[in-house]
Amino acid sequence: MSDSLLPRDVFTYEGGEAVETAWLNAFSRGRLHHAWLLTGPEGVGKATFAFRAARRLLGARPDPAYGVLGSSPDDPVCRQIMARSHPDLLVLERRTEDGKPRKYIPVDEARKLPEFFSKAPASSPYRIAIIDAADDMNVNAANAVLKTLEEPPPHGVLLLVSHAPGGLLPTIRSRCRRLAFAAWDDARVAAFVAARTDMPLAQAEHLARMAKGAPGRALSMAAGGALEMDRTARELLSSLPSADEGGLLALADSFRGAEGQARFELLFERLADQVHDMAVAAPVPSAGLDRWAEAWETLISVPREAEALNLDRGDAFFSTVAKLRQAARA
Repeated sequence: MSDSLLPRDVFTYEGGEAVETAWLNAFSRGRLHHAWLLTGPEGVGKATFAFRAARRLLGARPDPAYGVLGSSPDDPVCRQIMARSHPDLLVLERRTEDGKPRKYIPVDEARKLPEFFSKAPASSPYRIAIIDAADDMNVNAANAVLKTLEEPPPHGVLLLVSHAPGGLLPTIRSRCRRLAFAAWDDARVAAFVAARTDMPLAQAEHLARMAKGAPGRALSMAAGGALEMDRTARELLSSLPSADEGGLLALADSFRGAEGQARFELLFERLADQVHDMAVAAPVPSAGLDRWAEAWETLISVPREAEALNLDRGDAFFSTVAKLRQAARA
């Protein structure tokens, strides 16, 4: 793991020694499967591992200073990968080359795989494709990837990152060898965050609980103002069923643009977690819990629907607040 948010640029890696050793043993024994499904919570280093494995397969010199699968950033292969210019590496991801996120990985991207793997490696022993994340493919893209998995390419390896493998096509899962990445305990995540930020340990511990064992996600949340948004969510819930309309309007206005989308999604996540915690802590079942359960389902589904259907985030926010008010009155 590292504090970088771009896996292709990460060279330090913590907590994945066992996974890397298992993969390296398969590679060293000549038993390298043609497709690997990298599973575990988002933010535990799956994509970072994928690029580390790709560097090794593409011929980067091992450098133990950077861990089991480590290579130096100065290695020519690593430089090509960082520059997105290696001819034997294809990366399918939501992020475009200019850094803008897409709603999903489109089928046109996935259809590049057969042509890519039909060619012999240009400068390496293998041709490698990384899909980050396979969960972001639409149905057509997933079917296009499946065709490649059904006809394993010679000297080709696919590395599929998945945060929720249960949502993938069963036929994709069955054709991949799974490599599981475990969540960290909260104390370790907190220490990881505290060592890389100027955040007090108490705040790092709170952030670790929110990140649910994912150190990379914890750093991303720290950079995205998750602690502030967590306070905002707590204040909003504690004020229900009444609320400061001016404050709600200002909050809704902050959801505009790309940064606003991130704030919108983070607020809904923090609200959903806190509503869940409230329900779990309730002393006895009550009729009001049904309303809170409905509100929780809304908090989970609305961000996805707003993005998929291009809904106005401010309108979606106020509709959700109305449901939270109903639950608070029950």
